[in-house]
Amino acid sequence: MPLKNYGVLKGRAINRKLGEGPSPHYQVLVTDEKQKHRIAINVKSKQSPSELLYFVDENFSHPITKELQELDFGFNELTSKPGGLALDYIRGNLFDPQQMKPLPYNVPGPDNDLNELLELYIARAIASPDAVLYPFGEKWGPEQDIKDKYFGFLPGNGIHDIHMNQGNAAQFQKDNGVWQDGGLLIHYPTRNQWVGIFLAFQSQAFHTDDTTGNRIDTDDVVTPIAVTSAVRIIAALVNPSGDDIGKETVTLINTSPDKIDLNGWALADRAKNKQSISDIINAGETLKVSLRQDGIQLSNNGGIITLLDDKGIKIDGISYTKQDIQKQGWTIVF
Repeated sequence: MPLKNYGVLKGRAINRKLGEGPSPHYQVLVTDEKQKHRIAINVKSKQSPSELLYFVDENFSHPITKELQELDFGFNELTSKPGGLALDYIRGNLFDPQQMKPLPYNVPGPDNDLNELLELYIARAIASPDAVLYPFGEKWGPEQDIKDKYFGFLPGNGIHDIHMNQGNAAQFQKDNGVWQDGGLLIHYPTRNQWVGIFLAFQSQAFHTDDTTGNRIDTDDVVTPIAVTSAVRIIAALVNPSGDDIGKETVTLINTSPDKIDLNGWALADRAKNKQSISDIINAGETLKVSLRQDGIQLSNNGGIITLLDDKGIKIDGISYTKQDIQKQGWTIVF
């Protein structure tokens, strides 16, 4: 079944401990100005291969950042659905999963393992008075009569599952769900910088069912990260001159040497509204798709655009923010 008490904690980091032991987690002590929380970040998988996949974006840009700043400090429960603040590594267009790399949690020498990678960013956040942490995952507690075993505060309270939470197999399939992925965002308001830290297990699949989050792949092998298709989203006219209706466009390119039939393919927006495509795109050429009034909606305040093939599998996806939209009539290039 999906995670219980899924949400995001807004707070400031004040201490940390490196992950160690048989099931190591990097531990961070966070305060929301009223109570303390511990966030437990997996740095080693129980399933083989043990090295987690990670991706860090030091200039993270996505429509959710504006809405996160408006949240109250403390834990904010999130509904697992599109269009809100819930994370989904596959459907939310947060980053390109192909950029994730495996990293062991504890290797002799400096700056070469996941413990030390997290230490770099958390230590920096602790040293910055304005840094705000946004860990996404499953909440536990408050445990009224149990002191936290790492930092000793009472009541025990915190967030775990700060990683991808879908595409699991075997005993971890029970945790699968869509729009419930974990992750860690760090905001530095004075310099308007967002850092995104995303983690996944190599045993997880990146093609999952839109309802259950279960892996679509049937092979009993570790699923490699999906290979990017030859068709990509390269531009969008989000804010056309005059009335937007019927004038918004999304531009695709076929990077392959062969023509591709897009019949049955579709574009989807942040709320997962869909508009079908039925064109043929020739080798090396672009295709401008005009958006219908009853199709997808591209908000001028930021949004996402996803390209799906005729099986409903995500082929490509982008996100844009309000700051990416310069003036009326200007096209955003991705």
